[in-house]
Amino acid sequence: MATLLYRLGRTAFRRRWLVALLWAVILGGLGFGAVKAPAASDSGTSFMPGIEAQKAFDLIGERFPGASANGANARIVFVARHGEKVTAADNRATIDAFVKEADGAPEVSGTVNPFTAKAVSEDGSTAYATVNYKLKASDLTDGDKTALEKAINQARASGLTVEVGGTALAEQPAAGGSSEAVGIALAAVVLLITFGSLAAAGLPLLTAVVGVGAGMAGIMALGSTFGLTATTGTLASMLGLAVGIDYALFVVSRYREERAGGHDPREAAGLAVGTAGSAVVFAGLTVVIALSGLSVIGVPMLTKMGLCAAGAVAVAVLIALTLVPALLGMWPNAVLSRATRKRGQVKAQGDNAGSRWARFVLRRPVTVLVLSVVGLGALALPAAHLEMGMPGAESKPTSSTERRAYDDLARGFGAGFNGPLTVVADVKRAHDPEAAVARITKEITDTRGVVSVSVPRFNRAGDTALFSAVPATGPNDEKTKDLIHTIRAERPALEHGTGATFKVTGSTAMDIDVAQALQDALIPYLAVIVGLALVLLLVVFRSVLIPIKAALGFLLSVLAALGSVVAVFQWGWGADLLGVEQPGPIMSLMPIFLVGIVFGLAMDYEVFLVARMREAYVHGDRAPQAVVTGFRHSARVVVAAAVIMIAVFSGFVSAQESMIKTIGFGLAVAVLFDAFVVRMAIVPAVLALLGDRAWWLPKWLDRLLPRVDVEGSGLTTGAGSRGSGPADPRPLPLPQEGTRV
Repeated sequence: MATLLYRLGRTAFRRRWLVALLWAVILGGLGFGAVKAPAASDSGTSFMPGIEAQKAFDLIGERFPGASANGANARIVFVARHGEKVTAADNRATIDAFVKEADGAPEVSGTVNPFTAKAVSEDGSTAYATVNYKLKASDLTDGDKTALEKAINQARASGLTVEVGGTALAEQPAAGGSSEAVGIALAAVVLLITFGSLAAAGLPLLTAVVGVGAGMAGIMALGSTFGLTATTGTLASMLGLAVGIDYALFVVSRYREERAGGHDPREAAGLAVGTAGSAVVFAGLTVVIALSGLSVIGVPMLTKMGLCAAGAVAVAVLIALTLVPALLGMWPNAVLSRATRKRGQVKAQGDNAGSRWARFVLRRPVTVLVLSVVGLGALALPAAHLEMGMPGAESKPTSSTERRAYDDLARGFGAGFNGPLTVVADVKRAHDPEAAVARITKEITDTRGVVSVSVPRFNRAGDTALFSAVPATGPNDEKTKDLIHTIRAERPALEHGTGATFKVTGSTAMDIDVAQALQDALIPYLAVIVGLALVLLLVVFRSVLIPIKAALGFLLSVLAALGSVVAVFQWGWGADLLGVEQPGPIMSLMPIFLVGIVFGLAMDYEVFLVARMREAYVHGDRAPQAVVTGFRHSARVVVAAAVIMIAVFSGFVSAQESMIKTIGFGLAVAVLFDAFVVRMAIVPAVLALLGDRAWWLPKWLDRLLPRVDVEGSGLTTGAGSRGSGPADPRPLPLPQEGTRV
């Protein structure tokens, strides 16, 4: 592996202009394809095939073809002034006028009058009208929204309190752009401080932007074919930018180190790609495994996001192995520090903060290990109180009209009104369809916890009926979950007595089913990604204990990150600082999403840091000294890479979309814990306690495993020895810029 990558690095350095041209052609071709490709369609309705709520939703779409499940809607809530009723003559006239005005808009498919639909509260203080559209919310024009807003303002002018829920006027999440810009700006500062050179700081940023550009253009070009949307590509841009900078950073850093070791620019580029590039390949593989493993969960959106992000990571690896050495060939001295260029000589690296920290940990391994584990364990405690759901209007700030509409409906019609259950009865095999539906309706009406049941509506074929049941408790109440299970438990007896069956769906039932399905999928998912990654690390490090240590360290960091997410987004600790105005349940997708991505990134740092220790150990260092050597050469770069990744992820905390904000925060703190506590403290402490046993591998297993030479031992006697000789500790003069190398 190392020899192959060494030759690739030297070739890219020598054929620098050809490599740069090839990447320019690739980027241009993908960009052209993205511009010419038709817009992606997100018309698919299957969110998670297999769960009951999704099956019921699909059945409704099949049996009621006239109903537009994807069309936008607006629920207009009218509240009379204190002491008045909406049924008063003047208030009723205002509401009737609103219904007539809204119903005349071009894209409106229908408007439901509250007085004909009995959508008036028992005390007469509140009523609501529903406006349904032919188009999705994202397809509504400003003119469509303005027409509705005009009708709403006219109703407000009469003195009624009017609030708006639904999707039609809800603010659409803004596309990414500012988040990436914030991350790039912070990364630039960190790189400049780390390298002391504008060129060295700019090169990883340039190559990362090229990689993200190529990845996003590819997603857009294939969007209509595979149903990829802007949301699908958000994770790809987030991770592609972060790992793209990090991978280039490691190659550039190793290049500077090899220059300090006495190698000429071309040889240094080859050795950098052969050694650091090997770590990049296997680190990238662990991330790709974790992201691709999302496909085993069974959520199409997660599968698409994971595979797109895995593709972006693969592009970042290719760029680090080819474009980075090519650019180094164009400016071989520019990436060196300003002091080095002024001095005109490359100085070998001596003792530094990384090696001093490693010696500190080696002297006190038990203390460092205990403090680190206890600290992460304390941060992980809130994770035990995790509440999952799909936050809706109730999680919005009270300043928003959606939240006020939600509260008005809860006060007027009860807490469960905002989360009605939709029941679809399939009576195709029933002897008496109407009698079967009547019995199903009665049983559900008599179920404890059900406030009301609507009149069933049959489809044209008469083989399916649809009605709603309003629970007494809110959508996120545990009693509502129990109610759904109770209703479903009544189904076998009703099926036996009527020959009909029914399914329960609706947003509340969907959230509960999704959360349960994701919980059930977590163990198989962990087994897949951890199993594959442990095998990969076993091959890379040729050690049994180090992969196990890596997995346990990941578990600590991910639990601490999840605990922090719960504390901020669910409990509201410091929520104001992050722009989280209304804490609530954690999105159901978040835990398994966080586990997958953090696992990949945790293994990323494990490979980068421990590979250098393995290299030193293979080349003759004793186990404790190998830890010090690894930290001397890698600690500063790992810290810089972690800070960059934290900066990139933190930029996404400013996103408007709740899922992206939560993921950005979760990933940022996960990298913080994993890089600075697990890898910088727990790893050297454990290795100090294990000593030579850390690198133990049974002889029979050693014979079975393939040798990938990630530590580059073959370069000391093979291809890497050509034209270099032993490293000279004396400062070496720099070649003149423009000299053919």
